[in-house]
Amino acid sequence: MFGLALVAAFIFAYALVSRRLAKTWVTGPLLFMVFGYLVGPRALDVLNLGLDSALIQIFLEGTLVIVLFTDAAVIDYRAVRREAFLPGRLLGIGLPLTIITGILAALVFFDHLGFWQAFIIAVILAPTDAALGQAVVTNVSVPAMVRQGLSVESGLNDGIVVPFLAIAIAGAAREMQTPAEIANVFIAEIGWAIAAGVLVGWVGARLLKLAGENGWMTRDWRLIAAPILALLAFALADPLGGSGFIAAFVAGLVFGNQVRSTYPDICEFSEGVSHLLTVVAFLVFGALILGPSVPSMTWSMVAFAAASLTIVRMVPVAISLIGTGLKPPTVLYIGWFGPRGLASLVFAGTVVVESDASDAPFVIAVVSVTVAMSVVAHGISAVPLSRIYARWFRRMDSEDPLMPEAGEVDHMPSRKRLNPEIDHQ
Repeated sequence: MFGLALVAAFIFAYALVSRRLAKTWVTGPLLFMVFGYLVGPRALDVLNLGLDSALIQIFLEGTLVIVLFTDAAVIDYRAVRREAFLPGRLLGIGLPLTIITGILAALVFFDHLGFWQAFIIAVILAPTDAALGQAVVTNVSVPAMVRQGLSVESGLNDGIVVPFLAIAIAGAAREMQTPAEIANVFIAEIGWAIAAGVLVGWVGARLLKLAGENGWMTRDWRLIAAPILALLAFALADPLGGSGFIAAFVAGLVFGNQVRSTYPDICEFSEGVSHLLTVVAFLVFGALILGPSVPSMTWSMVAFAAASLTIVRMVPVAISLIGTGLKPPTVLYIGWFGPRGLASLVFAGTVVVESDASDAPFVIAVVSVTVAMSVVAHGISAVPLSRIYARWFRRMDSEDPLMPEAGEVDHMPSRKRLNPEIDHQ
């Protein structure tokens, strides 16, 4: 029980100073990753867990499901569709190019890999995680358009890459040989996921509003219902052959846009749960994934990780923003802040479960070093670089108020998971 007491004490200590730390370079994911790495598996000795435990994957998947649902529920998709200038380019052009560039980088740095294995690694490391650099999307001095674009990108790209991961895993296992088979997997993953997500989100919203109108439901249980719907969407889509992650995101999108005007606080509980689960996930990462992977890490993995966080991300972003008129500092800022986090950990676990076990240690090691470097580099740089960029923007805005960066947006997703220092005072 000592490990449980140690973890609980650390979480409580972090909670006491969370608001102060939120304004520094010391991020929650960084602290919890380092803590988990230092204490090792002993931190979870009460459950006798190891890297090969199914409970670890269940925990990580459940965390991502709730995070995706909550992130989607606070997005006004009608407003985002009207303001799709930046996130549309990052997701429609930047994300596919990032996967392609990631494949090429993996083939260059790891000459023993085949195409499908390189594809798997590239897809796992393509999604971004705004929680790792929360100052980037919560610093109001940073242009609203940039903050919205990065926030929406991080909320959507997790689900978008899931069908590509399924194709890559099936290809590595030689389960797909023709374009038609690839198309069938892609369509099934997306189709069943959307169907399950819309069903759960719409029916859940209607029932919740009906219960509220008739006084059947307490506020506490109304707030608890949101993350339960996330798990329901995942559980419904998965056995049908659809992506449970996409289903959770779609359910959150439909649910949030149905009930948010009636119950503005509907995500209050799930946002708190998401924040807690996210930092604990990084503790698990440090203790049970990063620590055991360190002995198998090589310099080629470190070099690949450095390339993944720079060239593999920044070049596709720069290409996707050609013709937008955005200044080079803005392009560099957006390109740099593409941290890798929770989704990459979950997808790596999916590979361990569903693909050739002989590839698992290598994939885990590559993902571990990349995520660890991202947690440190993006966490430390988020506050100072955001301040530097904000100062540059204020100076340029005074000289050219019509610059694209100065464009206003009507909708800014509000996520307490990314901004824990904001409270109801």
